[in-house]
Amino acid sequence: MITKTIGDVPNMQRLTENSKYAILNDKGALIRGKVPRSFTFYSRSGYVTEPAQDWTAYLTETRAYAAANGAHIIGNIASNSVRGWCELARMVESCGVPMLEVNFQHPHPTDLDTTGAEGIWIAQDPGVTAEVTRRIVEAVDIPVMVKLTPESNRITEIARAALDAGAVSVAVSSRFVGFAIDIETGEPWIGGPAGVGGPWVKYITQRWIHDIYSKLGAEISGSNGIFDARDAVEFIMSGAKVMQVGSVLMLKGTEWLEDVIKGMDRFLDSHGYDSIDAIYGLGSERAFKSPAEALEMEPLYVDIDQEKCRHPSCSICVKMCFYDALSIGDGQIVTAPDKCIGCELCYNVCPFDAMEMLPQSERADRVAAE
Repeated sequence: MITKTIGDVPNMQRLTENSKYAILNDKGALIRGKVPRSFTFYSRSGYVTEPAQDWTAYLTETRAYAAANGAHIIGNIASNSVRGWCELARMVESCGVPMLEVNFQHPHPTDLDTTGAEGIWIAQDPGVTAEVTRRIVEAVDIPVMVKLTPESNRITEIARAALDAGAVSVAVSSRFVGFAIDIETGEPWIGGPAGVGGPWVKYITQRWIHDIYSKLGAEISGSNGIFDARDAVEFIMSGAKVMQVGSVLMLKGTEWLEDVIKGMDRFLDSHGYDSIDAIYGLGSERAFKSPAEALEMEPLYVDIDQEKCRHPSCSICVKMCFYDALSIGDGQIVTAPDKCIGCELCYNVCPFDAMEMLPQSERADRVAAE
């Protein structure tokens, strides 16, 4: 378990006392009742409401309970000064908490010269990230994990800066800032811009997990996008060692986490994997290493199993072919191999499993045999 951010910025604590939430469906309207997989979590909140020093008792008690029950607790902190970061870090360490997560989706420290730094958050600038990380790491003996922000196109570079400065791992990532509007009233939901996330964002999160895992070989905690066991498996296959599950537990209860874990066990068993280690980074390891490598892949061409095809009642593949490689003729769907580029769109949309993608060499052999 990771604590909600413990901080020393009064405005952020007051913000939490005025938290606002809008759980939206795929049409941008409020969800009433059961929450579907396609929800968007739109919310505005800040840090824990209690003064930071009040958390010494909570952390000490919870750390002891976790240790007695085979669990772990990580303290999450944020400050608006380097001195504050270090004091909070030492406070968490003094409670016996074995690891620290620093929330770098936060304004640059007021006592650090950030002239020329980009953006408003620490984790948007590699130099600031490195300096604040170094100071925190020097202040404590427990390992430090840096939580990154998705509001950057240099996340891997910033992760490298944090790791070079002494962080043992990175968390990828906190939420985006979005803007949602109720079109019936013309008013923005919850008054204006807010944090935005949900299962839809997992592919963006996994893009950065994959990139950091592949280029840096770093220990990664995946956050932002997990709904169920399938999502958790995707995160691990992308290169995350552990995952952070938050918004879905607020909506479905903490018992949902047990369903996620059981679902992961079932997946491993049904696919013949001995352990989580067997799937760690599996997808990233199998991905092409560069765009050039992708261009060197053997072209694919579509072949149709006419016995499975349900034309004329279905012609969705013809409608979706951008390359005029499929057409209707002689009472069936026919292909134009010279036009097919193997994009696989028809293969993806066919509801009858009638499409097969063949390598160029294999298709040539099949045509010759026919």
